[in-house]
Amino acid sequence: MKRMTTLLLLMLLTCGCAVGPNYRRPKVDVPAAYGGAPSLDPAQAQQSASHPAPQPSEVCFGDQKWWEVFQDPELQGLIRTAIQNNYDVRIAAARILEAQAQLGITRADQLPTIAAGASAVNQRAPKQKPVGQEYETSANSVAASMVWELDFWGKYRRATEAARANLLATEWARRAVVNTLVSNVAASYFELRALDLQLEISRRTLATRQESLQLTRTLSDGGVGTMLDVRQAEQLVAVAAGEIPDFERRIQQQENFISTLLGSNPGSVTRGMKLTEQPHLPQVPAGIPSRLLERRPDIRAAEAQLIAANAQIGVAKAAYFPQITLTANSGFQSSALTNLFTGPAGMWSFGGSLAQPIFAGGRIRSGVRLSEARKQELVLNYQQTIQQAFRGVSDSLVGYQKNRDFREHQQELLLAAQDAARLSELRYRGGATNYLEVLTNETNAFNAELGLAQAQLNELVSLVEIYKNLGGGWDS
Repeated sequence: MKRMTTLLLLMLLTCGCAVGPNYRRPKVDVPAAYGGAPSLDPAQAQQSASHPAPQPSEVCFGDQKWWEVFQDPELQGLIRTAIQNNYDVRIAAARILEAQAQLGITRADQLPTIAAGASAVNQRAPKQKPVGQEYETSANSVAASMVWELDFWGKYRRATEAARANLLATEWARRAVVNTLVSNVAASYFELRALDLQLEISRRTLATRQESLQLTRTLSDGGVGTMLDVRQAEQLVAVAAGEIPDFERRIQQQENFISTLLGSNPGSVTRGMKLTEQPHLPQVPAGIPSRLLERRPDIRAAEAQLIAANAQIGVAKAAYFPQITLTANSGFQSSALTNLFTGPAGMWSFGGSLAQPIFAGGRIRSGVRLSEARKQELVLNYQQTIQQAFRGVSDSLVGYQKNRDFREHQQELLLAAQDAARLSELRYRGGATNYLEVLTNETNAFNAELGLAQAQLNELVSLVEIYKNLGGGWDS
């Protein structure tokens, strides 16, 4: 009966309450739809006015795998290499291991500490003058001890909850790193292909202008043209030739940057599809805004940090209450090693202690206030992260739509500029105008072609930004 009572008491003590608040997700202002949705044409606007607006689709661009979004095989290979070898990803993975070990350390505080040891001491004292006899003693012992601080107020359970949340935060932080890395590799690759295209345009333009320069010199030697025409043709050649070294420099630097993302030393980067061949959607489904709270890894990491801070309040409040500790010792002790485990050599002790803080100079109260302030800070950080996430999605949606519109206008500008350059060249050869008209229109056509390549790049980069802001790419 006595043992049963003791066992029930232990169970009662170990199953005590956990002080401190339980976590509840803070209220956040979630918009009904993302800003930056494409505007409706008049027919669609009239239909929308006569029918209720449909709810946002649950299909989300961010839910697609990154190899479904980026279909260039060479780009896919670069992304796979980056995920495996990038140093930021590997550092984030190492932090997960640290958090796992810290969770194990914290969780061990809930369990008793058991130790065992053995000792053997032989001592001889010499004979002392004027009185005393020499003697020899021997003490041998084998003992085990246990110390257990009962988690009656939930201090260690709350600390374990905080450590578990910190582990979850590091895991989401690693996914955020992967999310950013996938987007950076894709955007950098598209920029490299844009530079390749601009270099190709410059070289092609240079070859055409060199032929035009040769023709202008022939006409000048024949008395049809003037030396001014030759000098103006030379200007066109110099402008096209001057762009080539700059593009070559930027290409090599971009390759070095991509190599760094891949976790390797600077080197060349393999190419795949041309910039103009990269597939992309005319309209991007952004999905339901409320799903962004579960999709974005940085939001999930911020919430996990908030959960940890909330649990730390319970750890701080537990210091107000008494500490209950159980101790036990058991073993054998004898002066003769042969009699260590026989006879009356056995010994044991069992006890408990209770320590109640009375005066700590405001340390406990300040600790609670510190943990509460830390939680409030992380509540604001969580809400700010969500707000910035919604802004990022809206900005990228606007950017993609407007960059697409700009690219279409740039295509029209290029067609007009190329036709003007062709007509001015014909007029010059027919003697209807001077070479200044050719110079102006050739320059405009060259700039328009380079501008179109930049517009195509901006459109693709905006698509990458949408994918990143929707939290795509980490769950691969």
